[in-house]
Amino acid sequence: MTLSRAILIVVFLLGLSACGPTSKFLTYDGPEVTRVLVFKEERKMYLLNGTKVLEDYDIGLGFAPTGDKKIEGDGRTPEGHYLIDKRNPNSRFHLSIGVSYPNADDIAEAKRLGKPPGGDIFIHGRGPTYRKDAPDDWTWGCIAVTDREVEKIYAMVKNGTPISIYPAEADMTREQAEALQARQQALMAPAVPMPGPVLMQATPAVPAPGAIVEPSPDGTPAPAAAQ
Repeated sequence: MTLSRAILIVVFLLGLSACGPTSKFLTYDGPEVTRVLVFKEERKMYLLNGTKVLEDYDIGLGFAPTGDKKIEGDGRTPEGHYLIDKRNPNSRFHLSIGVSYPNADDIAEAKRLGKPPGGDIFIHGRGPTYRKDAPDDWTWGCIAVTDREVEKIYAMVKNGTPISIYPAEADMTREQAEALQARQQALMAPAVPMPGPVLMQATPAVPAPGAIVEPSPDGTPAPAAAQ
């Protein structure tokens, strides 16, 4: 074999390798994500390190996007303070990380209504089924982003990270709306109990993100285990 032919073969093989499938599991060595904030009104999610926004995303919510989740199957995204508590590398929605709904208050409220509270609330991608042409709010209560975005989130957000999900202003009491507007004064004031079932936190309009750093049910009555 001539040297020129050997070089051509190596170049060809390298080209095949470059065109091959890439892993959905990314690595991340940037600042720690210390909190996740979700604002239902704006359909926005922010990953923060302290008071600095590392990433922000447009999101989809449950197919009944207004109001707090009360019971299983109501199609609403929960509101309140939770933790990221699990992850599914084999999600049919590409990748997913779990939100610790229901908490004790959620369980008690559902019990008063005589219904199960539901569960399996995740931040997830779209997967092959919902990659295209899905409505803006299409999940059964989860928080949806694109597949590429969930790869970054999966890499950046560790289990145990606090996540706060805030209601739309139309669903708030006056006191809750005033508390949310107080975010104009301080980005990350401590979370404080607010009137009504939702815990609110005074946080301001979120600033523009810094450098970008590139992980349930979904709209069809699929089993929760498929998240």
